[in-house]
Amino acid sequence: MTLRLSPRRLRTAFTCAAALALTPAAPAGAQEEPKISIIRDAEIEQLLRDYTAPVFKAAGIHSGAARIILVGDRSFNAFVADGQKIFVNVGALIDAKTPNEIIGVLAHESGHIAGGHLARARQEITKATILSIAGMLASAGAIYASHSAMRRSDGPIGIDSGGLAGIVLAPQEAVKRSFLSYQRGQEQAADRAAVKFLTASHQSAKGMLEVFGRFANDALFKTEAIDPYLISHPLPTERISILEQAAKQSPYFDATDPPALQARHDLMRAKLIGYMGAPGELARRYPISDNSLPARYARTIADNRFGRLEQALREADELVAAQPNNPYFWELKGQIMLEAGRATPAIAPLRKAVALAPANAAPIRVLLGHALVASENPAYTNEAISVLQNAAQRDEDSAEAYEFLSMAYFRKGDNAKAQLAAAEGLFVAGKYVEARTQAARAQAQFKEGAPGWLKADDILTYRPPGSSE
Repeated sequence: MTLRLSPRRLRTAFTCAAALALTPAAPAGAQEEPKISIIRDAEIEQLLRDYTAPVFKAAGIHSGAARIILVGDRSFNAFVADGQKIFVNVGALIDAKTPNEIIGVLAHESGHIAGGHLARARQEITKATILSIAGMLASAGAIYASHSAMRRSDGPIGIDSGGLAGIVLAPQEAVKRSFLSYQRGQEQAADRAAVKFLTASHQSAKGMLEVFGRFANDALFKTEAIDPYLISHPLPTERISILEQAAKQSPYFDATDPPALQARHDLMRAKLIGYMGAPGELARRYPISDNSLPARYARTIADNRFGRLEQALREADELVAAQPNNPYFWELKGQIMLEAGRATPAIAPLRKAVALAPANAAPIRVLLGHALVASENPAYTNEAISVLQNAAQRDEDSAEAYEFLSMAYFRKGDNAKAQLAAAEGLFVAGKYVEARTQAARAQAQFKEGAPGWLKADDILTYRPPGSSE
């Protein structure tokens, strides 16, 4: 269990994000750059990969190029951004009662990817910007002509300050309506594509219909007085009507989720509640009388979270006994020990978790590497380097893998590789100035043209998009 929350700014990720969100964006206005918390967890990431595999295949999306990223937000939402990345709020995972509901959401976002909507949205934004500027210039010409006519006349000609404002705003309003119309078209296209992908993969669109139905019910009281041409998504009732008609035409409309997949979904929801839920919510969802595996999972995580260490360890042992081949129960046991300062005892259960988990479960490998380094036993240094190198290769976005790898190299006395790993970790975390400082120190210790020298040079020469450096 390596659920991690890491606040960070994602400038690129939010380019056009509002246009491709599952739910309508907030009204436009002066807003700060959005901040989101990214969550890393091997169990949840693997489950979502399994959810998307048949959908991606039906959509023609390369599973190696697309990624699903968990966002630490309790609202029900998902969006596509930054190329082929699907961002999913943990609130959607918690609220979805069945795998099919989340699969429907992922199918909708896959419709955006398959349709190339993000790239087209950027083109529309550029087009809208050009049209807006042209419109304002034309308005400025109209205002100048009006003022000239007023100066030549003996009196007012019916254009006051309000009328002049209308001349300026009219072209901008037309551009906005045109772009929002384009967005609504994208959402409808993504809905149609989602039903197509679900049908092709022999899955039901019922979950997707239920999710959008809840959105429709929540939005009913909000949309009565809204101009339908000033929203980014189709009107809820209209959207549901069209979607329902398409969904019910599928021969797989009444298909249900496999019990094993539902069981994994229930464990995922329990894990998130154990980590993020308030004590009252935890007690309400998983009362002591509930002895199911998800309830015990949630309580074990919560007991560790609230400092009930020995109780959490006993419960973790019970989970392992119930499912000895579940890598994530072994992971949880190791994490509890590691967080309690028991790094050496944590190594055995984490090794077991790595052995049982899929090869791409990088967060578990990072946790094992952390334990090996934290044990301060020189005998584990080479193993720590091997484990963390493997994790970093499989997951280039793991700043933690590089951080602990740097520590392991320092312990071995290899300062050049230690500083290079530190630079790579800082780079992944978006701390580019600090990364360049470490990269310069590392590069000075490598022979020019060597692999380490070239990696350091990549960091030194990189400039983030929009940077004035």
